[in-house]
Amino acid sequence: MISFIGAGPGDPELITIKGRKLIDQADVIIYAGSLVNPDVLSGHKEGAVIYNSALMDLDEVIKVMEEAEKEGKKVVRVHTGDPAIYGAHREQMDRLDELGITYEVVPGVSSAFATAAVLNAEYTMPGKSQTVIFTRMEGRTPMPPGEKLKDLASHHATMVIFLSIGFMDEMVKQLEEGGYEPTTPAAVVYKASWPDQRIVRGTLQDIAQKVSDAGIKKTALTVVGDFLGDDYELSKLYDRGFTTEFRRAKE
Repeated sequence: MISFIGAGPGDPELITIKGRKLIDQADVIIYAGSLVNPDVLSGHKEGAVIYNSALMDLDEVIKVMEEAEKEGKKVVRVHTGDPAIYGAHREQMDRLDELGITYEVVPGVSSAFATAAVLNAEYTMPGKSQTVIFTRMEGRTPMPPGEKLKDLASHHATMVIFLSIGFMDEMVKQLEEGGYEPTTPAAVVYKASWPDQRIVRGTLQDIAQKVSDAGIKKTALTVVGDFLGDDYELSKLYDRGFTTEFRRAKE
C-alpha cells in the first residue's frame, strides 16, 4: 500500500503522529522537495531510499511506486501541508488505480491554518465572514470559468490565496475590482511555522508595496478580509443569553 502523507506547513512537529510513524517505517520515500522541510524525514530508518519529486515527472514517480510495490516495500509519498489543497495527488491515485495498487491518504496541517495560527487569527469571525475561499491567481495554469480572483472577490468572504505572491499588484487590482475596499486588511506570511517565517501586515492599498520592500517573492500565503480587523460580533456559542443543547440561557 502507498501512503500519501500531508507533511504539514514546515515545522516538523506539525506532522500528524500517524504520518510521522509511516515515514519512519518506510522503505521508499518520495517527497516534494521544493516545499517539504527535509527535517520532516529526519527519523527515517537506515537504508530507506529517498526521492525528491521536484526533479521527477509523473511517470517517474509512478514507476518508483510500482517497482517498490512489486518488491514488497513500504512506500510513502510526502506532500506539503495537506495533499488535498494544490497537492496534485489525485492524478497519482488514478494511475495507481489503473495498476491495481492500493493506497491511503493521511491528512496534514495546511499552510492555510498555520498562517491563521501565526497571525493569531480566526478565519470565520461572526458578523464578518462565515465563508473561507482557498484560491490562487491565474498564471501559467489557467483558472476555470467563474473562478478568477475578481469573480470570487464579489462574495467578500475570507480569502486565502496560494501560489500568487509574484502577482501582488494584479492580485490587489482584481480584489478591489471585485468589491473589496482599499482599506480591507491583508497579511502575507512567508514560510509559516518555519524558523525563517516572516509576517507582513497591511491593507489592500499598501500590502503589495510592503511585500516588495520585504523582498518576499515565493513560498508565502496572502490572506485578505475583515476577519483581520478588530470589529466583530461575539459568537452565540458562549453567549449567556443563548440556549444550546448543553445549557440554558441565563438572564
